[in-house]
Order: sequence, then C-alpha cells, then structure tokens
Amino acid sequence: MGIGRPLTPDDEKAGDEENKSRKSKEPPTEFFPEEPRWSFDEIILPLSVKEKILDVADYAENSKRVFEDWNLQKVYKQAKQIGINFYGAPGTGKTMAAHAIAKYLGRKILVVNYADIESKYVGETPKNIRRAFEAAKSSDSILFFDEADAILSKRVTNMSSATDVSVNQTRSVMLMLMNDYQDFVIFATNFISNFDPAFMRRISMHVEFKLPDLDCRKKLWRHYILPTMPNNIKIDELAEKYDGLSGSDIANAVLMAAFKAARKKFPFVDKSLVIEAIEDILASKQANAGVTVERRIVSEEYVKAQAAKHGKELKA
Repeated sequence: MGIGRPLTPDDEKAGDEENKSRKSKEPPTEFFPEEPRWSFDEIILPLSVKEKILDVADYAENSKRVFEDWNLQKVYKQAKQIGINFYGAPGTGKTMAAHAIAKYLGRKILVVNYADIESKYVGETPKNIRRAFEAAKSSDSILFFDEADAILSKRVTNMSSATDVSVNQTRSVMLMLMNDYQDFVIFATNFISNFDPAFMRRISMHVEFKLPDLDCRKKLWRHYILPTMPNNIKIDELAEKYDGLSGSDIANAVLMAAFKAARKKFPFVDKSLVIEAIEDILASKQANAGVTVERRIVSEEYVKAQAAKHGKELKA
C-alpha cells in the first residue's frame, strides 16, 4: 500500500522530459590543474618504495631524450605512454608521491577523483573522462586518477541494464584514451585486485606502497612531533610498539592528542594521550574488519598527575 495514485505513462514521459531539461541546464564538468603540494623532501617512505618512485620520476624526465633525441620512438611506438600505478594500504603516501613526482618534473598536477567524473546521466561519465585528458594535455599537467579502481575495474560480462552498458562504455573509452595519450598518467588505488586485466597490461609500472618499517615510523613520529610542542612522548617506544600504523595514522594520532591536551588546558601533550589516539585508530580499523576490541580511555586525573610528575623535567 502506498500514498497517492499509481504512475501513468504520461507521468513517466513528463519525468523523462524533466530529466532531459535538467541535464541540458547542467554545465559540463571542468578540470583545473594545481601546483603540487608535496616534494620528495617532504614525504617519508620506506627506502625501497622511495627508490622506485624516483625511478618513475627519472623515467618521465628522460623520456624526451630517449624517445625523441635518440629516436627510440621509431621502434618503441607505445613507450611514451607512461602509465604508473601506486597501490597499497590507505594512508601510505600514494597521493603525496604523485604530487612529489609532478613537482620533481616542474609541472602542475591535475587530480581526478571518481566523484569528479561520475554522472547520473548515461553517456556523460565517458565525456567527463575525455575532458580530464584534454585539460591535462592543454595545460601540460601530470594527470592523476585517485581511487582509480572505480574507473579501471573489471568490465561487466553479463549486461542486464543500462547501467551495465554505461560501465562498459566508460571502460572502453578509458582504454582508448590511454592508448592514444602520449604522456604521463598516474593511478592510485587501495584495491589493485579490482583492476581489469586490460588496464593492467597498459600500465607500465606498478609500485606497491607498504606500511612504514621501524626506521620509517621513527622518522614519521619525529616529523610530526615538533620540538615546539611540549611533550614527554617516547618516539622509539611508540615506533617499536605500534608496527601496524600508516603515515596518515601517525599524523592523526599526534594531532588528536595535541587538540585534546589543548582542550583540557594541560601544560603539555602527555604520551598517554597519543597512545589513546593510536588505540582509537586501531580500534576503528579492527571494527571495520569486524573485530571487537576493548579500548583504554585516559582519565583527566591521570594526565594531571603526569603533568605534576614531569613538569619540572620539561621546563628544564
């Protein structure tokens, strides 16, 4: 049982006309390049990962010399189509690395998320992808597709709806554009297993971003715990104890602990506040994986006692 009268064919026709009218009023999606926000000096990654990224950047930098000056383009017809894929766990620096490569090459970066190109109208998403490629080419920018698995995922084999047809159309257009585009394209994904094999074959290099190792975690903690922030945090202790944190997790833990200390009017950021923030982060990850965990909440009385205990040491 519903409210109101059933829809008639005339109602559906009117709805279609309204949909067309709304579509005609929507301006086309535009894409704008931006200055890179990070450099290689500003990102902290395991040495093995950073070396691979530098290889990628040097490949792009030297491509003109190799393919044009030395004329290797005569025998390597498709080699100038440099597709790079960064894959791995969230928060491991994939987006920062894409910006760093653009900065290294002295170029702007044009960032495309799936939300930027997805359209509720059939046939518009492929047009938006074309616009992104055209905008990158006209501005001589590095084209970067974040959350790329949403665009490069496997094609639908048993199509049963207009949506399925649209998905396959989008994938086909993307393949064609990648074949024709004579420049550098970077992709980033947390889910490389979702990629269609056709896209995997057209991407020249794949770089896995792993969670930071012990040395990298120490550098990350030192990077975010500035000497201007009063604290009694034991960096080596945290780095050794929590080995499952990403760079993003470490940054968030320090920031949340600092804000809590400021809100409570504590004289410094106690290490217990950082541990509490870490445990919150780990608990949320485990909850997302369907695991129930018990968290320890740090009391205000405890922090005040710590402040009294360590205050003189910090002032000294």
